[in-house]
Amino acid sequence: MPALNFLERLRGMGIPIPRFEIGIGQAAAPQDVAMSLQILVLLTILTLAPAILIMLTSFTRIVIVLSFIRNALGSQQVPPNQVLIGLALFLTFFVMAPTLNKINDQALQPYLKGQITQEVALKRAVNPLREFMFKQTREKDLALFVKLAKTPRPKNPSDVPTYVLIPAFVISEIKTAFEIGFVIYIPFLVIDMVVSSILMSMGMLMLPPVMISLPFKILLFVMVDGWNLVIGSLVRSFH
Repeated sequence: MPALNFLERLRGMGIPIPRFEIGIGQAAAPQDVAMSLQILVLLTILTLAPAILIMLTSFTRIVIVLSFIRNALGSQQVPPNQVLIGLALFLTFFVMAPTLNKINDQALQPYLKGQITQEVALKRAVNPLREFMFKQTREKDLALFVKLAKTPRPKNPSDVPTYVLIPAFVISEIKTAFEIGFVIYIPFLVIDMVVSSILMSMGMLMLPPVMISLPFKILLFVMVDGWNLVIGSLVRSFH
């Protein structure tokens, strides 16, 4: 076979060929079991990385607001989904940059230098995320999940479990995104109503109002520099 011939040539040239083995063996010491569990936890975290990115960051609010903009304009596939998701991702990295820097300085770098253990690094990494989520979570939503979880009433933020904070943060983000989307819809709704009224008064009932109102909505959005206003207001809403 060509692959075997190639390996034989490498051996003949004196080039060492590494051997890779994947298997399950018996642990010789408790440390081996602990290392295996750490690897399993790391793989689990990597598997849940997309969910973490969506649920624990500003991505949810941003992508919902961008979707509202497209729907309010009435353009079905403009901008395309790939553009909206890409823009939402980069805006998420921009908004989360201070939090990510804290995680890097307080957890990742000390762990890579061997100054702290993996358990301590995970605890330190969660704290900046919890701080960000507390700032964006409404007390009413947090109280709802504290009540549903039947946990004692927390006296300070550190008493709130993370599994209670996360769903409260998510529904707060969705509500905030819908509030921003409602404000975005108002001027475009006015244009639709005006165009529809004019067409009805002219007796042009068979002409879809969307065909006439769409160019005016796009013109209005471009003239007021809509992307600049919306993105600026959206990013400032996290501060």
